[in-house]
Amino acid sequence: MSDILGTGGLILNEPLLWHKGKKGRIGMSIQASDVPSAAIDAHLLGDAVNFPDLSEVDVVRHYTRLSQWNFGVDSGMYPLGSCTMKYNPKTNERQAATPAIANAHPMLADRLCQGTLRLLYELQQYLATITGLDAVSLQPAAGAHGELTGMLIFHAWHRSRGSQRHKILIPDTAHGTNPASAALCGFKSVPVKSDDQGMLDPALVASLMDEDTAGIMLTNPNTLGLFEERIREIAAVVHAKGGLVYGDGANMNAVLGVIDAKRCGIDVLHLNLHKTFSTPHGGGGPGAGPVCVTRELEPFLPVPRVVKEGDVFRLDSDRPQSVGRVHAFHGNFGVLVRAYSYILSMGEAGLKKASQLAVLNANYIKEQLKDVLHLPYDRPCMHECVFSDLKQQEYKISTVDMAKRLIDYGYHPPTIYFPLIVHGAMMIEPTETECKDDIDQFIATLKIITKEAVEQPELLRQAPQRTKVRRLDEVQAARCPCLIGPSGD
Repeated sequence: MSDILGTGGLILNEPLLWHKGKKGRIGMSIQASDVPSAAIDAHLLGDAVNFPDLSEVDVVRHYTRLSQWNFGVDSGMYPLGSCTMKYNPKTNERQAATPAIANAHPMLADRLCQGTLRLLYELQQYLATITGLDAVSLQPAAGAHGELTGMLIFHAWHRSRGSQRHKILIPDTAHGTNPASAALCGFKSVPVKSDDQGMLDPALVASLMDEDTAGIMLTNPNTLGLFEERIREIAAVVHAKGGLVYGDGANMNAVLGVIDAKRCGIDVLHLNLHKTFSTPHGGGGPGAGPVCVTRELEPFLPVPRVVKEGDVFRLDSDRPQSVGRVHAFHGNFGVLVRAYSYILSMGEAGLKKASQLAVLNANYIKEQLKDVLHLPYDRPCMHECVFSDLKQQEYKISTVDMAKRLIDYGYHPPTIYFPLIVHGAMMIEPTETECKDDIDQFIATLKIITKEAVEQPELLRQAPQRTKVRRLDEVQAARCPCLIGPSGD
């Protein structure tokens, strides 16, 4: 019986629906057809499909049980650093599902979709105001897609000036997609090391910036959860050498209403609406990564763009310097509706408060845990804090062991082994939506785990023990991924 015992009343040996079916079970009733029957050649029908016979309760319980094996932000805290897995208000889901909005055909003539175009136009204006930049494209479908669009804009701007540059500076504290996005546009990445405080040194940037370098891509706040305090000096250095500054705004949820990207010296910035502006994050999408630019770079934004002429909205494609279309139709429209709804419901004060709470929560966790976990950069952080497993190494316990043990206590683990410049990194982001009670419970759990690391290290090495699937051989799983179970199912 031990192999079928679950926790919390959950049954963990749920069979496939094909195995649950029993002849004669019926899960629906169909009215008798009033259409005359007609003969059909047997060869047109093919082989009979052997669907299982299932009752309604069979189906409902099957999928409910499967859902209970998963972890989601609706069921618990999701401290996934650098990804902002926060709770999103359900009202924004309702707005995105409004039939008149969800069913609007993207190929309608401008005069027949004025409401849709107005929503897009106003969202462009809101995002420009929030970032301090001048113009916005809503087309990119994700953060990395926004980065790619930004690099296309870099390339187009330099080409318009009769210049063909081949390199891009990328700090070691940038998001990992930055060098990939640059490479797709033909740029060679030049790494920039941060100093012992986790900051960029303008002097080092100056030494690397030359006439063949298109600019710099930096994440701010960076992946250590720290704000690049000398960003204006860095921007001045890059601009003096004829380059542009790209701001990875994926961590914008830490600085809403606090910073002005344009005054920081940023020329191009992308936002992750699926992180900061109320769209569920994870599961492969959809997302949205709008790109915001200075007035000088506006001509290069993707087309079409929504413009307002008097009281009428229309799509404008007459932009000869544009990098072209980067997404079909209006981008991931449902995500844009959620962001629009979130901004309207929160308002200026609410958005700023959200960032303040995200920063407060992260600093609270940092202070509460720095006695039991090593803190490589002991300074005020932004929305996330980064620890390491240095204090646990003498007991032969690693970050992954602690992360797996968190699963036994009912938590999704935080991001581990990123950023790469911190050995054994554990990046924790509580987000603004977690209350102090839940954060205290999470802190207490991590303290218990660090104590177990000293007193019962084998417990951590064998974790998790209360899950459907035990710890995998992760090296083998990465090298030889196989989704076939032992029974061939």
